[in-house]
Amino acid sequence: MRALTAKLLDRSILLGATLGLVARQYDLPSKQFWSDATLERPYVVVALVCTVGVFGALTPFQSYSGRRKVERRAVFRQQVLANFGKMLAVARNAHPPIEAGDLGLHIWKIQRSFRHPLQGYLRRVVTYRLGNTPTTRSFAPTKGVGVVGLCWKRNEEVSFDVRNLASRLTDQQGFENYRATEGADAVMGLTWSEFQRVLHRGAVFASPIRSRSGDFIGCVSVDARHGHDDMDVDDFWHEVNSLCSRIGHDDFDVL
Repeated sequence: MRALTAKLLDRSILLGATLGLVARQYDLPSKQFWSDATLERPYVVVALVCTVGVFGALTPFQSYSGRRKVERRAVFRQQVLANFGKMLAVARNAHPPIEAGDLGLHIWKIQRSFRHPLQGYLRRVVTYRLGNTPTTRSFAPTKGVGVVGLCWKRNEEVSFDVRNLASRLTDQQGFENYRATEGADAVMGLTWSEFQRVLHRGAVFASPIRSRSGDFIGCVSVDARHGHDDMDVDDFWHEVNSLCSRIGHDDFDVL
């Protein structure tokens, strides 16, 4: 049961019981109606009072939903770490091997704001990195910006050898010329200053999270300092896509 559904159930039952007590107090729809109701069912008023007390103080559906969410979150994290471990096993075969603490996994979700009320932007909802506390730079891309933005724009898997690109575009003029010639997608839709902020992550992969109807609702991205070609293999993509499929079905609400 989703948190919003549980909240609506609690509020609806509380409202219904409260309205029943008010109607009894003011003899609505009539005094005869309540006389007949309480004569045949003397427990009605007591039941209404108990319902108001229980659903007003304990919110049972919300409490149940909260416990279920905690349980599902624990299961989900185990699943993420299982997929992440298999991705890391592939990354360790890179030359040189990618350190465990370097590989980062990020889950993104479309979010709307006053600045982006219609199309929205991608908000990073969680980051996983082994061995240390995840440190990430602020990044909230729109469609077509960054590898995750290109994933959104194309609604398909996207990878970028950022390290190779950075070795060729070492100054702003060269970057601007390349962007003008090859198009914005060739530089991940970034400006020169934005490119400078992300080039330390030399290999970036992103795969879409789709709803049951096939709509893009977010994505999973994985990045490291190097090793693009070594990780751009079927085994690696299989783990990324498996995680995306799991999240798309029912796990986005536990994040």
